[in-house]
Amino acid sequence: MSHELTTGPLWTGDYYNEGSGKEGLDKLKEECGVFGVFKHPDAASLSYYGLHALQHRGEESAGMCVSDGNEFHYHRGMGLVKEVFTKDLMQTLTGDISIGHVRYSTSGDSKLTNAQPLVFKYRDGDLAVATNGNIVNAPTIRRELEQGGSIFQTTSDTEVIAHLIARSSKGLVEAAKDAFQRIVGGYAFLIMTNDKLLVASDPHGLRPLTMGKLGDAYLFASETCALETIGAELIRDIEPGELLVLDADGLHEDRFDHHKHRKALCAMEYIYFARPDSDMNGANQHAARKRMGSRMAIESFVDADLVTGVPDSSISAAIGYAEQTGIPYEMGMIKNKYTGRTFIQPSQELREQGVKMKLSAVRRVVEGKRVVMIDDSIVRGTTSRRIVNMLRDAGATEVHVRITSPPFKNPCFYGIDTPDSRELIASQLSVEEICREINADSLEFLSPDGLIASIQGDNQDDYKGGLCLACFDNDYPTRLDFGGEEKFGCSC
Repeated sequence: MSHELTTGPLWTGDYYNEGSGKEGLDKLKEECGVFGVFKHPDAASLSYYGLHALQHRGEESAGMCVSDGNEFHYHRGMGLVKEVFTKDLMQTLTGDISIGHVRYSTSGDSKLTNAQPLVFKYRDGDLAVATNGNIVNAPTIRRELEQGGSIFQTTSDTEVIAHLIARSSKGLVEAAKDAFQRIVGGYAFLIMTNDKLLVASDPHGLRPLTMGKLGDAYLFASETCALETIGAELIRDIEPGELLVLDADGLHEDRFDHHKHRKALCAMEYIYFARPDSDMNGANQHAARKRMGSRMAIESFVDADLVTGVPDSSISAAIGYAEQTGIPYEMGMIKNKYTGRTFIQPSQELREQGVKMKLSAVRRVVEGKRVVMIDDSIVRGTTSRRIVNMLRDAGATEVHVRITSPPFKNPCFYGIDTPDSRELIASQLSVEEICREINADSLEFLSPDGLIASIQGDNQDDYKGGLCLACFDNDYPTRLDFGGEEKFGCSC
């Protein structure tokens, strides 16, 4: 079955995540994070620490489902991992198989019923599902299932896969294969029954998923940093179109898509989403971001007194820019890490200058200086303008903005929460116009080829995949493989 999308009506409601753009969104949001454990007596504890390491991928809700071989023990809640799972609660989550999830909603409302893992009763017992990403054709399948009598309990696209499996007359594995062949999108799935764990990645590997081992137990995580946290050994990435089945007989490697696609991981994982200490496709995030900064300096040098990065995701790139140019790197901005979950409404003035609640310029560092400000992306432009003005208010004489990604022009349909194209500043304005809009002295973006070279690094043999660059440039939606042989018809 082909998983290529054909161009079609983009604004008809047939696609999840089409311009979902939550109010005020001016920073791309991570999709979600998943963590799975198979056959470890402390499965719940390992999942807790794994999810905590993946907290940056989703802060709206957290959940965990654990099987003791006979029944499920599960809990989900709104908020951070440490808020959802108390010590007393953790003692009730007994078993040696588990799947966990941290969520930022890209499709479906932000409410408890959509928190994952989703748990169901079906003919062969219990079924739990957790995913990172988006099922693009979920609305169409959902309508078809509802017409056939299915009753949905959530508005999450993840529930579609459970209904497809439950309605099949085949066994779990074959039913799951059929279901995955029907859905289109970018996803990493963990599916659990009382005695089995299924692990799957979409045919292009758009969403990250890795496998590790701790003793005889197998573990699965959206990022390697979660495996590192619990002392697990990284085994490998889950391959595109792969379906792993873990049961009493051990690990079985299978596939639901037999086309040999090369991995085309979302480029934003490298640019922004993943933690700097995570590795993806053989590339370390910190090292890749340093190379982005270095390449940015080669492509768009500007003479200045200091380089500073917007914390935290742009610090690595700022260090690379500074090393390449010889301009000193300075901590020109400080991030306040405790503003994410406030219950007190700020004053109107602070709301209008909301960036100051999260970032502060270090006046003694930037005052009287020409500043190169490194950031990873520009979405709507409002945050960039506020940061530039904040640096000017702190006394910077010049502010030159360098973005270590190409202009973000197209909405993403594969699991990133983005506004529609009408609200993406790069799809409406030229680089020169954006520069004026954000009040910068100069503005430059990293080229697509520069981004690719930065991620590949010096030793290209170590890099084991391609990239999805569809959100950056209309010339790139089909260029998921570096050689251009792999085609992916993106409806962006």
